[in-house]
Amino acid sequence: MTNVKTQLNTIKRIDPFYWILTFIFACLIAGIVYVFLYAQKNDEILSQKINILVEHIAVLETQFASTTLSLEENIRNTENSLSSELQKERQNVVAIKEQFGNVEQTVGNITGTVNNLEKLSKTDPELLQKYSKVFFLNEHYAPARLTEIPKENKYFESRDYKISSAVWPYLQKLLAAAKTDNVELYVYSAYRSFDEQSALKGIYSVTYGVGTANQFSADQGYSEHQLGTTLDLITTGIGGTLDGFENTNAYNWLLANAYKYGFILSYPQNNAFYVFEPWHWRFVGTKLSIDMHNTGKNFYDLDQRYIDGFLVNIFD
Repeated sequence: MTNVKTQLNTIKRIDPFYWILTFIFACLIAGIVYVFLYAQKNDEILSQKINILVEHIAVLETQFASTTLSLEENIRNTENSLSSELQKERQNVVAIKEQFGNVEQTVGNITGTVNNLEKLSKTDPELLQKYSKVFFLNEHYAPARLTEIPKENKYFESRDYKISSAVWPYLQKLLAAAKTDNVELYVYSAYRSFDEQSALKGIYSVTYGVGTANQFSADQGYSEHQLGTTLDLITTGIGGTLDGFENTNAYNWLLANAYKYGFILSYPQNNAFYVFEPWHWRFVGTKLSIDMHNTGKNFYDLDQRYIDGFLVNIFD
């Protein structure tokens, strides 16, 4: 054993390779120690940096949370402000629409008034006046235009019967509707001029006496026939006279339907002007005739100012 150690010591002293290995080993150990120490130091530095980064992140999170709250509050305030402004704008729009609507309504009213005035300026103001012993038509008055009634609608085909041209379409529809319902209706008398009424009244006065004639015949200037809107109607089966007309189907049909075409019975039973004349029908326009039918009122019982309100629509 002693010899071995002695031999080794001898080798150490003599063999240079041994020392080289020893040096290399020592360097290796030193490098490992250095690397370990360097790594440990780097870990500490890295740990410090991580800690600093974590602190920064915490600060950023705090700032972000604060900023988020601030943004949310700003957004809410902005939304509230926008909502308030939007509501104001809506109210402004509503107000503008209301104002515009009022302007439209005003313009519409003005336009309607102008149109009505224009219509009235073209409408004969005499057409809805009360004439029977109330108002007077002078000898120069005549309808603007007259239409000859066709012979198939006249009871006496050879006689010359005329009616206001504006009224004729309504009368034509009335006569056609009666025919459709199998009711025979014919024109017995229509437009009469001032002079014709004067001559007729003279004949009645001579025949029946003035007092009696005044009960059923108007003086010249007071006859509705001079307007050209009034006619006497007759049917068959009563001998070609007007007596007994109230007992016919034709009269009952007129009571139920004439108003639809703008015609009214001027002198119903118990009126204050003339005897009951079931054959005497006057055109007043559908608006007034329907109003009278619905209310059950008679023409001569209405106030003239009320009647005048229907003049603008007499041919509507």
